Amino acid sequence: MELNADFSQRAAVHAAVLPWTPSPIPGVERRMLDRIGAEVARATTIVRYAPASHFSAHTHDGGEEFFVLEGVFSDEHGDYPVGSYIRNPPTSRHTPGSEIGCTIFVKLWQFDLNDRTDVRIDTSNRLFLPVHGRPGVEVMPLFRDDREDVRLERWAAGAEIDFRTPGGIELLVLDGDFIEEGEVFERLSWLRLPAGSTVRSTAGARGAKLWVKAGHLAQLQTAPASGA
Repeated sequence: MELNADFSQRAAVHAAVLPWTPSPIPGVERRMLDRIGAEVARATTIVRYAPASHFSAHTHDGGEEFFVLEGVFSDEHGDYPVGSYIRNPPTSRHTPGSEIGCTIFVKLWQFDLNDRTDVRIDTSNRLFLPVHGRPGVEVMPLFRDDREDVRLERWAAGAEIDFRTPGGIELLVLDGDFIEEGEVFERLSWLRLPAGSTVRSTAGARGAKLWVKAGHLAQLQTAPASGA
């Protein structure tokens, strides 16, 4: 399967209006944003777990990164409420599920395969910081290496956003809204811009809170063609 698989092009998905599609696991549904591959795939997806649903234990050969949007996600390593940011690096193993139900934004097979950095952050316990040279913008750093920069951003109401992204960028709206190229991005809207792009956006009347990943589109990682 290929969905938004040309990373040289702008891609936009308004996930809140997409239908939920079933996964192979009962009680787990998803809204696909981009994908290359079958069940083992380089994928960006919003996943919803019904109460008391679970995946079987599995290893993430290509790594897994997710942000909890609703409810509480759980595995044998802990319980992760809304606002939790998790990086399970390549070769990590777990048994994911949710007792009360949850919705997560998840990215698979998008790590440097030598990365072994385990990250577990409750963003409710961290502060946003102002950004020099970007008026109306505050940032909460989540992860950074020589390949990518992951963060939350908060844009003040009406803020004019204009900056270059040499390595490309993805933005997921967590709250509020913004306009880019005349298109309105509201909660759960996702925008991906290729390497070398410029972000030119205007925050809405309520401002916007976003999950942001930048730099990673300069070096694309994909799952094995065999699906192994």
